[in-house]
Amino acid sequence: MEATKMSLPVFNADYAPDDFAFARSLLARNAIPDPQKAKIKKRALRYVEAIRHAPKGAGLEDFMQEYSLSTKEGLALMVLAEALLRIPDEETQDKLIADKLGTGDWEAPDGDESWLLMAASWGIGLSARIVRPGDTPGGVIQGLIRRVGGPAVRVGTRQAMNYLGRNFVLGQTIEDALDRARKQEKKGYRYSYDMLGEAARTYDDAERYRESYAGAIAAIGQRAKANMPPADRPGISVKLSALTPRYFLKNSEELYEKLLPMVLALAEQAKAEDLNFTMDAEEADRLEVSLDIFRALTEAPSLAGWDGLGLAVQAYQKRAPEVIQYVDTLAKESGRRFTVRLVKGAYWDTEIKRAQERGIENFPVFTRKTVTDLCYLDCARLLLDARPRLFPQFATHNAVTMAAIVEMGGNDGYEFQRLHGMGEVLYDAQVHDDGIPVRIYAPVGGYKDLLAYLVRRMLENAANSSFVAQISDERISNDDLLELPQDELRESVDLGEAPIHPLIRLPHKLYPLRPNSAGRELGHRPHLAELSEAIEQFRGPYEPLPALINAEAYRHEGALHPIRNPASTEKPIGEWRVSGTAVVDHAMSVAHDAFPKWNARPVEERGQLLRDFADRMEAQLPYLVSIIAHEAGRTVDDGIAEVREAVDFCRYYAQRAEELMVDQEMPGPVGELNMYHLEGRGVWAAISPWNFPLAIFVGQIAAAVATGNTVVAKPAPQTPYIAWRVIEMWHEVGLPAGVVNLVLGAGETGQAMINHPALAGVVFTGSVPTAKAINRALAEREGPIVPLIAETGGINAMIVDSTALPEQVADDVVGSAFRSAGQRCSALRILYVQEDVADHMLEMIQGAAEALKIGPPKDLSVDMGPVIDTDAVERLDAHWNEISAKGKVRYKGQAPEGGTFFAPRIVELENFRDLQSEAFGPILHVCRWKPSQLDEVIASIHETGFGLTFGIHSRLESRQRQLAAAAPTGNVYINRNMVGAIVGVQPFGGRGLSGTGPKAGGPLYLTRFCEEKHVCENTTAAGGNASLIALSDE
Repeated sequence: MEATKMSLPVFNADYAPDDFAFARSLLARNAIPDPQKAKIKKRALRYVEAIRHAPKGAGLEDFMQEYSLSTKEGLALMVLAEALLRIPDEETQDKLIADKLGTGDWEAPDGDESWLLMAASWGIGLSARIVRPGDTPGGVIQGLIRRVGGPAVRVGTRQAMNYLGRNFVLGQTIEDALDRARKQEKKGYRYSYDMLGEAARTYDDAERYRESYAGAIAAIGQRAKANMPPADRPGISVKLSALTPRYFLKNSEELYEKLLPMVLALAEQAKAEDLNFTMDAEEADRLEVSLDIFRALTEAPSLAGWDGLGLAVQAYQKRAPEVIQYVDTLAKESGRRFTVRLVKGAYWDTEIKRAQERGIENFPVFTRKTVTDLCYLDCARLLLDARPRLFPQFATHNAVTMAAIVEMGGNDGYEFQRLHGMGEVLYDAQVHDDGIPVRIYAPVGGYKDLLAYLVRRMLENAANSSFVAQISDERISNDDLLELPQDELRESVDLGEAPIHPLIRLPHKLYPLRPNSAGRELGHRPHLAELSEAIEQFRGPYEPLPALINAEAYRHEGALHPIRNPASTEKPIGEWRVSGTAVVDHAMSVAHDAFPKWNARPVEERGQLLRDFADRMEAQLPYLVSIIAHEAGRTVDDGIAEVREAVDFCRYYAQRAEELMVDQEMPGPVGELNMYHLEGRGVWAAISPWNFPLAIFVGQIAAAVATGNTVVAKPAPQTPYIAWRVIEMWHEVGLPAGVVNLVLGAGETGQAMINHPALAGVVFTGSVPTAKAINRALAEREGPIVPLIAETGGINAMIVDSTALPEQVADDVVGSAFRSAGQRCSALRILYVQEDVADHMLEMIQGAAEALKIGPPKDLSVDMGPVIDTDAVERLDAHWNEISAKGKVRYKGQAPEGGTFFAPRIVELENFRDLQSEAFGPILHVCRWKPSQLDEVIASIHETGFGLTFGIHSRLESRQRQLAAAAPTGNVYINRNMVGAIVGVQPFGGRGLSGTGPKAGGPLYLTRFCEEKHVCENTTAAGGNASLIALSDE
């Protein structure tokens, strides 16, 4: 891109502001006098009556009236629509049809139905030659597959899905769409074309989308007339995340280098054709990078003098008013004119879930429709005030919103927009009454690309609170429909109701009895800067790390070992000193002496010390992430997740200990008191691995100390520094000396801990051979039997059938197999893909793996860091050489120089049983299966003896239940990734060779750390039971 002399400001706004303050501000800015309210309602009433008095058509509104997403039938139709057209094999098609249509209330709606409603009612389009006169839909659905066979039902159902698609897609090609558009253009409508497609997973996907956009611009330009004003020009919407698989703020430098020239070329093409070019709205975590790209386009000299550049703004985002003000500032400072398409927003459920998962302070979107509606009007006011610098385009199907905009803005200098397949009656009435230009937003593409769009539109408009859904509900009066959002919100606030939906928990209040751990949003520039600064400022230990005993550095002799950064192994970042047998003996003795007093301390006080420690780690998150990045080679997002997991462990175990470790009175006869309680066992040895050097290390210790035990902990020799620092932090918040002690070393140090006579229990995470060795050593000890809690690895499998969504599979497979460089015990090791879809699925997975950036974690744009050390590289190389000889190499990535990097690799195997051992790194093994082989696949998983995690990707509920029940694993994940278990939500642990249980982060975990005690007292020993004798007859 050419250099420019302009230096336009960068967008900056709070990512997720407080709802209360925001609602009050909205109300203050958008007060409307009563006379103006009356005008708005009068106009809106005309629109509402036009809609309600119109005959039923084939639109989305009619479909949603009969089959709401709040019903089982509505959801079944959506799942069927989402999956059926992309399933290639007839057997699975028949299973899906039976799965979704086999039950439910499919009686036909009353009245004269359109073809669309008939199609839906009659099993989503059973052809007339199948259904006999007099048949009821309910009877047809229940018996049809049995009576006429699968093929006929399959043909009819697929035909109806195509009808459904045609109703919401203007054309499968841009040429078809342009031809169909002529009918509405003659009525005065204009068009904006949207080439269907979701965010790219691969560079091949991105190139296909680029070609699609370029071809569409050329085709639209050929049909368009020259020198038209903005309201009359046709336009195109471009989804930037479809043009690169790396569309995230942390990749800004790469996006400026590679994406920006591509977008600029498309914009220049649109300028040459005199078209409108709108950057489509994305999820909240992509807003800032989208505005960076928009700012760069504004600065481009090649686009000077063109007023067709625009972007979409989502009113459900709390930053929407500030986005409009920012775009207006760009217009003022650049002297250019922009179009702004104002929409409600289409990713609401995703935004809510992501905010809760990521632990950010609040939601970036509103949780109440009323607030969103008022924010839409607030944004509309800002846009209307910014005319002519900004040309507003109001995309809405809400009659009240439309009426308010007309009253605010007159009938000049803006336009309305509606979706193809929706709102025709409403806008015909509006155009007839007001003469304001209307544009139809029209999807273009094959029906296989329709699926995600269709589901998103349905979710957006079929919610019970949606105006589109409510106007179709005759039980809702006109007066209720016409209520202004200002009045509704004001009434709610006056009644003391929060502007937050009561059934949606704020991210930090997600769990009823404990706070959710706080994370960081990598799509927000201040959070990125905070993390980047912490990583840059990292410094290793100034002197060799000794043991940490009795809250002090314990000076001792011992061999020195370097602490190496796996991403840059040349220069050590520090040293540590081996704790010999004498040091271990001292640590165990100190812990033993500290046990009685700690065990006697009230559980509430122990819990509070865990919570204080959790708060300290949370406050120090960037610092801890920097240590994890340098010492363990973990990426920033992995580091954030690990700190949060450690925090969650402390808070959850504090809560559970307080629930469990209370005196319980047991039932018994009169005159007798039976009391039961749990108490600590003594000194626990906690032996943790390098792959989760903070979370597992802290989780083991937190469980032990919460239940009254003391601990001698040994981290992995590769990652001692993070362990040392967090034990220091724990003492800083008041942990008594001697309760937790740290020794450093490898196998010999661990053996000394296991052999010590003070040992009361062992909690271990690591390899199967080491776990077995510990188990044998414990069995040979004299004295009491010592409990062992062991968590090991697994040959973790995922089964994918032909109903699964390829994009979701690609995301989840790549995340499960290659995140953390595959160094998770839960990581996906072998993928079983149904043969009918294997080629396409594997191509997408391979392409997604190719899009990963591998490098040092100090670069925040890196997706995958190194493996832990040279030994790990050698083991992975040996495994690869052996396993690749048995199969077909699908992908072998290139590793960078300078560290212990091992790039992702994929090998396809012929035999289900070729993989017999775990390869702890980024190697994915793949097998194809036929429907007749599903039982054999399950049997091969059982035969490994491992049982940690198992994944299922299928839209068939019957198959989900079948596979989940058959899986020999402790954790089963359906239609999601297989890694990142959340404490207290997804208790984690395996069976068989994968561990002893109980599950970490689960309700039973603490019980293994406890001993039980029962005290029985004869309360009549003094001569009688006074309370019994004192009973009256009353």
